[in-house]
Amino acid sequence: MIEIPAKLIRNHREKAPDWLDSLPGSVERYVGEWDLTVDGEVMSGEASLIVPVVRRDGTAAMLKLQSVNDESESEALALRTWHHDDVVEVLEDDPQTSTLLLERLEPRTLDDLPDDVEATRILAELLNHLSAVAAPPGVRRLADIAAGMIDDAPRLIPRLEEPGEQALVRRFVAMVQEVLPEPGDRLLHWDLHYLNVMAADRQPWLVIDPKPLAGDPAFDLFPVLWNRWDDLVATGDLSQAIRNRFDLMLEVTGIDRDRALAWTAGRFLQNVLWFVEDGDTRIEAEVAAVASALFS
Repeated sequence: MIEIPAKLIRNHREKAPDWLDSLPGSVERYVGEWDLTVDGEVMSGEASLIVPVVRRDGTAAMLKLQSVNDESESEALALRTWHHDDVVEVLEDDPQTSTLLLERLEPRTLDDLPDDVEATRILAELLNHLSAVAAPPGVRRLADIAAGMIDDAPRLIPRLEEPGEQALVRRFVAMVQEVLPEPGDRLLHWDLHYLNVMAADRQPWLVIDPKPLAGDPAFDLFPVLWNRWDDLVATGDLSQAIRNRFDLMLEVTGIDRDRALAWTAGRFLQNVLWFVEDGDTRIEAEVAAVASALFS
C-alpha cells in the first residue's frame, strides 16, 4: 500500500477525489502489467504521482500516474516526437489513463544550477531544439486556446477591482488578437521552466513534463520569467533582471521581439483569467512585476 503525498491530496481532493482514491490500485495494476518492482518512496509533482521502480531487466525507471485531461493526454506523443537527446524517454505508456513509464533521471534540475544566467541559456537552447519540431496531428492548438481566452476576457476582466489592471489586461487581449491569425505550428512544451529540466547520464540535461500544444515558440518564453524568482530579486533591480532574462532568451532563440511580447502578453492573459476565474480580484504580485518590466 502506498501513501499518497500530502501535496497531491491538497491539489486534487476537491476536483479529482475518485482519481486520488484509485491511485493505490493503479500502482498495483501497472507494477503487475509492466513487470516492475517498486524501488523507493513515492513522490509527487503538482498533478502526478511518481513511483521509483525497476524493470525486469534491472533498468531503473519512474512510473508516472496522472489524471487524463487535455494537458496530459498528448504527453507521451510529444516526448516521442521530439529528438531523443532532448527529452526524457518514454519506456511504456497507457493512452487510456495517461500513465507513463519513464527513464529515471538524476535528482537534480536546472533550478539547482547555481548560476541562473547559465541555467537560462540552457533553457533557451533546449527551447530551440524543441521548437524545431512540427507538432504532430492531434495535439491541442494554441489558436484554439488563444481564441478561447479572447472570448472569455470580456466576462472576466470586470472582476478585477483596479481599473488600471483591467486596462492592462484589455491591452493584452488586443496584442493577442494581432498575432492570432498566425498562431504557429511548432510542438510546444508550454511549461518549460527550470524544474522541468533534469540532469541525466546520457545527456547533461533532459526536458520532462510537457503540456503539449501546437503553436508559436514565443508562447513558451513566459515560464522562464517568473521562476527562480529569488535570483531576480537578489540582483537589486528586479525589473532590469526580468528584462535581461527575456533578452537572453531572445538572443539565444532568435525569436522576434514583437511576437515574443505579444505571445507573452497571451501568457499573462491566460494566467490572469485563470486566477480571476478562481476568485482573485487583483493580478498576482509576481505576474504584475513581470508585466511592469516588459510592458511599462
